[in-house]
Amino acid sequence: MSFGNLSGLPLCIGIDASRAVSQSPTGTEGYSYHLTRALLPELSSRYRVCLYTNQPLHDAEWQSFPCVPAPHIPTRGVGMRLIPFPRLWTHLRLSWEMMRYPPDLLFVPAHVLPLARPRRTLVTVHDVGYRYFPEAHPWRQRLYLDLSTRWNVQVATHILADSQATKDAMVQVYGTPAAKITVAYPGYDSDLVPVREPEVLAAARARYGIPANRDYVCYIGRIQPRKNLARLVTAFARLLSDFPDLTLVLAGPTGWLADPIHTQVQHLNLENRVLFPGYIAEADKAALISGARVFVYPSLYEGFGFPVLEAQACQVPLLASSSSSLPEVVGTGGLLVDPLDEDAIAAGLRRLLSDENLRQTLIAHGIENLRRFAWDKTARIVTGLINKLVKEYS
Repeated sequence: MSFGNLSGLPLCIGIDASRAVSQSPTGTEGYSYHLTRALLPELSSRYRVCLYTNQPLHDAEWQSFPCVPAPHIPTRGVGMRLIPFPRLWTHLRLSWEMMRYPPDLLFVPAHVLPLARPRRTLVTVHDVGYRYFPEAHPWRQRLYLDLSTRWNVQVATHILADSQATKDAMVQVYGTPAAKITVAYPGYDSDLVPVREPEVLAAARARYGIPANRDYVCYIGRIQPRKNLARLVTAFARLLSDFPDLTLVLAGPTGWLADPIHTQVQHLNLENRVLFPGYIAEADKAALISGARVFVYPSLYEGFGFPVLEAQACQVPLLASSSSSLPEVVGTGGLLVDPLDEDAIAAGLRRLLSDENLRQTLIAHGIENLRRFAWDKTARIVTGLINKLVKEYS
């Protein structure tokens, strides 16, 4: 039984919103949240939209959506299907929902397609970095990522990629037909703007233990090997003879295999110079980035790399890797270096700390670069694709 078969009602578009409800979002959760919000106005004007989630939606706007039992949802507009389940929610509980009451198309923006699914499916694959840098992942995580991505690209009707680099990697690694993949650049949080008020900057420093009298280089992301932080720490150590008051702030939640990064800090006797403040609240992100002398993102591999746009939005000079999707996303709004070359990372940081003309040039280019990225643009591409898939597979 399909929602679209209910007499007199428009087709139904289902969206897996389970990753959009995180109280501590990172990249893929933020993608799911912002893209789903951007899609709802246009989709709900033409279709019925059902948001599937395993926990209540925390966003005030989303809380207004009716939460009613299947198969009568949604009869119009947007409805929410709250279906909690303790483990294996996607493959057991969501699959069961798809078997009983399938929508006419299911979109999964930040996870894996369920085993049981409707005839039309759209899924986003964010990156395949585990295939290029397997040593940066625990073997169980690497196996899961490979199997889930292989499943997605094989069974999905169509695939979204965050970047051309991700699309090319899927074609190369999994043999996915290029025609099956559409590149749709994500947007960025346009609420992020430079923070200039001294009291706000000082308060953010105090909250995260950053000394008031030191300049700092800032990284935000997971603390894990794929982010190349051990090399960054070594490169940072080479700067201290020229910048004795400099601090390195490695902000973000601890991920897998993080111990060697902390060990490197201890080995170089940098415990008082390298700070790990943990997860940064969204309300503090702009102030923490804006207060930095340089923002650095030396990741070995990224499917997109939201933090580089956040640095450009806060108008802070940016140093990023010259690998994977990052040159594509950064444009001319950052200094790109080989992430495997510690000397190049150190030299790039030294230039950005001391060359004011370069700093201002990159900031200006970064502001211009941001024009390429907006959630409404992403939503238009995805909506057009959904319209096409519904028509072609009717």
